[in-house]
Amino acid sequence: MTIRTARPDRSQQFRPRIHCLKKLEAIVVEMQDSKSGVKGSEQKLNVTTIPHVITGQDIIAWIVNKMKSTTEESQVFGTMLVAYGYIYPLQNHKKLVMCNDTSLYRFQTPYFWPTQKWSAEDSDYAIYLAKRNIRKKGMLEPYEQVHYNHLHEWLNHKWDFIVMQATEQYKAGKERKKPDRVVFDCQERAYWIVNRPPRRTHSAMDSSPERLIDPNTDEKFSFDQYRRMNIFYQQAIMRSKVKSSVSLGALVKYITTYKNHDPFLAPCPPSNPWQTDNDSYWNLNMRRVDVPTKMRVERWSFSLFELLSDLRGRDDFKIFLKKEFSGENLAFWEAAEELKLGSASSMTTKAETIFKTFLAPGAPRWINIDGRTMGLTVKGLDHPHRYVLEAAQTHVFLLMKKDTFFRYLKSPVYKDIQKKALNPEAHNFSPAQLEQNAQNRSPGIHPIILWQQEEEEKAKAAAASAPVDVKAMMSKIDRNK
Repeated sequence: MTIRTARPDRSQQFRPRIHCLKKLEAIVVEMQDSKSGVKGSEQKLNVTTIPHVITGQDIIAWIVNKMKSTTEESQVFGTMLVAYGYIYPLQNHKKLVMCNDTSLYRFQTPYFWPTQKWSAEDSDYAIYLAKRNIRKKGMLEPYEQVHYNHLHEWLNHKWDFIVMQATEQYKAGKERKKPDRVVFDCQERAYWIVNRPPRRTHSAMDSSPERLIDPNTDEKFSFDQYRRMNIFYQQAIMRSKVKSSVSLGALVKYITTYKNHDPFLAPCPPSNPWQTDNDSYWNLNMRRVDVPTKMRVERWSFSLFELLSDLRGRDDFKIFLKKEFSGENLAFWEAAEELKLGSASSMTTKAETIFKTFLAPGAPRWINIDGRTMGLTVKGLDHPHRYVLEAAQTHVFLLMKKDTFFRYLKSPVYKDIQKKALNPEAHNFSPAQLEQNAQNRSPGIHPIILWQQEEEEKAKAAAASAPVDVKAMMSKIDRNK
C-alpha cells in the first residue's frame, strides 16, 4: 500500500462517528493487553505459522466477561468490530462476521484503523488489485476482477504508473519473511474488503454525502434574521406548556402499551427474520391475511389510528360498519386519503367524484358533518388540492374515534377475530439451522407485485361497495325477461 505523509481532510465524513470509533478503539486496545486481554497463540495457516492468532470463542468470551452481556449480544458486538476492520478473519475473509467457534482472527494494525482517515482512493485500490493480479497470475476473485476491469478503463491514462508501483511493492514484499508477508497481505486485504466491499454488499464505512457547509464555521446573521429569531423565541415563551408530570405520565403510558410490540424490547414470534433468516414472521403479518396473529389484533385496540393503518384491521372494521349500515364515514376517510396521496393529474376527477358521492345534497353515501366544515369543504372543492378535504376528514375521524371505534371493540366481530387469531410458537434454531437459513434465503415477493395485488383488491372492494341504482337494475331484469 502506498504510504502518504499528507492526509486528506476527511474530518467532515467521520465527524458524526468519531466518538463511537474512539470507544471501539479503546476496547480493542484493552483486548490486546498482554495481561488482561485476549490470549493469542501461533497457528498454522496452510503451511505458514502466523503469530498472535485469536479465535472467535476467545473474543466473545472476553466481551461477555468485560461487558457482562449475553453471548448473543457479545457476538453482535464482535461482528461490529470485524465490520469496522478492527479485527479481521484469516480464513473466510469475505464474511465479515464474528463466529462463536474456533474460526481464526487477528487484530488489525492501527495504521488501517478508520480514525486514521486514510482516503480509499481509486489509484491505491488499483495498485492493490494490480499487485494481487501479479501474485495470483490473473486469478482474482470475481468481484475483484470486475473492479480491476473498471479501474483499468477509468485510470487508463496512468495505468503504466500503477503497474510499475504494483511491481515494486510486489518485489519489496518478496524480500520479507514469509509469515510477515502473509500477515501484511491479510491486513491489506481486510482493509480493502471493508472499504471496497463486493457489489450489493453493505459496508459499515458507508457514509452520507459530505456537507457543503462546514458546521464548525461561525454563521453570520443579518438584522432581519435576528428580528425573526427574536419573534420566534417570544412566541415560544408565551406558548402554553404541559406539566412535566403530565408529559411523563403520557410517555410511561405509551411505553407500557407498546413495549410488548417493540422488537428491540420484546421477541417477535415466531422469530426475528433479521436474525434467523426465516420469513415466517413476515408471512404471518402480511398486509392482508385470512387470519392475523394475536399481537396484531391486540394492537388494533390501542387506537383508531392503529386500526386504520393496518389494512387487515381496516377490512375487519369495514365488516362491522357494514352490519351497522354506517360505512360511509370510513369510505369517505379512505377517499380523502387517496386524494391526498394520489397523482396530481387525477386530483380534479377524484374531488368531483367524492363530492357527488359523499357531500352533494341527496348523495348516495352522504356523510353527516357540521355546517361550517361542510361549507369550507364545498368552497375549497372549487379549486381542489391534496388537502382540500383535511377538515372534513379530521371531523369524520373524530366521530369514528369517539363512538364507532369503542362499539367495534365490544362487538362480536372483534371478539370473533380475537378467538381465531394465531399465536405462533417461538422458533429455536440451532447454529447449523441458522447457517442453512442464510444459504436458503428467499428474495420474497417483489413490492410491485404486492402493489398490483392491492390495486386489484381495491378495485374489487370499490365495485362491491358501489351504490346500486335500483331503477337501472329493474330495467335490466325486465329486458332479460
